[in-house]
Amino acid sequence: MIIQKTAEEIELMRESALLVSKTLGMIATEIKPGVTTLQLDKLAEQFIRDHQAVPGFLGLYGCPSTLLTSVNEQVVHGLPTSRPIEEGDVVSVDCGVLKNEFYGDHAYTFEIGEVASATKKLLQVTKESLYVGIREFKIGNRVEDVGNAIQKYTEAHGYGVVRELVGHGLGRVMHEAPEMPNYGKKGRGKLFVEGMVVAIEPMINMGSRNIKTLKDGWTIVTADKKPSAHFEHNVALVNGKPELLSTFAYIYKALGIESNEEDEFRQKPLVL
Repeated sequence: MIIQKTAEEIELMRESALLVSKTLGMIATEIKPGVTTLQLDKLAEQFIRDHQAVPGFLGLYGCPSTLLTSVNEQVVHGLPTSRPIEEGDVVSVDCGVLKNEFYGDHAYTFEIGEVASATKKLLQVTKESLYVGIREFKIGNRVEDVGNAIQKYTEAHGYGVVRELVGHGLGRVMHEAPEMPNYGKKGRGKLFVEGMVVAIEPMINMGSRNIKTLKDGWTIVTADKKPSAHFEHNVALVNGKPELLSTFAYIYKALGIESNEEDEFRQKPLVL
């Protein structure tokens, strides 16, 4: 069952989402060659607690960390380790918080120094596909309209769309209905309704869409060991249109990137 949120609840969820955004912005200033993902995890936990919130992943389903950090061929759910990040790596950092009894949950894949051009293109297309999907999150459409748009956009570039992992509804629990796959057929799935909030998160592989899980029971990698990319936003359906609750603006500010990619999805101006 889709749980519709009131305008007041959506504003509380915006606070939760923006705290994740600020956490990822802080990570953007710290993530570099020589730093370990375990160090980043400790920084993120402290940052979230300092902002009167609780790490959303820590303890959820037995998760042992605040961040899920997936490097290179790791798709998602990578557990932080003592392995130093290296020049040329790409690192997906997925973070959740629980604040005001609501969850925020989104992700960004960082380039570490000079990244291979083919990998850079994968990240660019995957992030573009996120917004391609968000445009389809509107009254009159259905769940698979979003997935179909993401799938067509990324497969046109020759990439593999992961099937086993999907986006999801978001609210007082981390994973609500509906599931939001990154593939599908137009006109299929649950009808979108005003006030719903979802996490849309393309997980796209450079090569095959096939994946496998490592022995730690968490880390998911590409079967062909080629790189993967993952970007995620939290979006509410407000006045029949997609309204971004999360932002990459804190990341971009830290990295010196100028972008207006989010502007069309904000009925309410973002105040940093």
